[in-house]
Amino acid sequence: MSQNMDEGEVKIYHERQRLQFCLLHSLNNLFQGKDTFTRSDLNKIAEKLDVDDPNKGSWNPVSLVFRPHHNEITGNYDINVLIAALQQKAKTVVWHDKRNGASSIDLDGTDDRLMGIVLNVPVTKFSGLWRSRHWVTLRCIQGVWYNLDSDFIAPYAFKDTQQLREFLDRIITAGAEVLLVMNDKQ
Repeated sequence: MSQNMDEGEVKIYHERQRLQFCLLHSLNNLFQGKDTFTRSDLNKIAEKLDVDDPNKGSWNPVSLVFRPHHNEITGNYDINVLIAALQQKAKTVVWHDKRNGASSIDLDGTDDRLMGIVLNVPVTKFSGLWRSRHWVTLRCIQGVWYNLDSDFIAPYAFKDTQQLREFLDRIITAGAEVLLVMNDKQ
């Protein structure tokens, strides 16, 4: 499920996919630590969002499993859980305006404001019978950007920011949402 990779002297934490817990894995990969967030943590966040929702619908038996912000059994957390979880760690999410392309993202920033990038990508499986979305983390670790997709066996290192920008432009064209995770100003 998780592994630490040695890339020379660089240790990279990479959690592997289980059920639909890709948001959990993405968050732990973003923060580079096992159990930075747990399934219980994300479930509590989702439940609080549900309780605090002024527009919540009426209860029905299906509500036991299919909650507004997650699936009780498999995970499948939504963007609201991501934002609330990151706020607990003093991070802000900025939704990238895809009309601008990846060239408008400051990937080489010297002010350390950009912690990482979380993607929400469309996924089609089983010859198109299953359509879903998948959370993926991109993170710069010691000057190298990595794709820490929990579906990958190991992290993928981009050779440079130009290759990363080309990747981002491709997935934006394919329907991905790009969320910039920013360190809050101290």
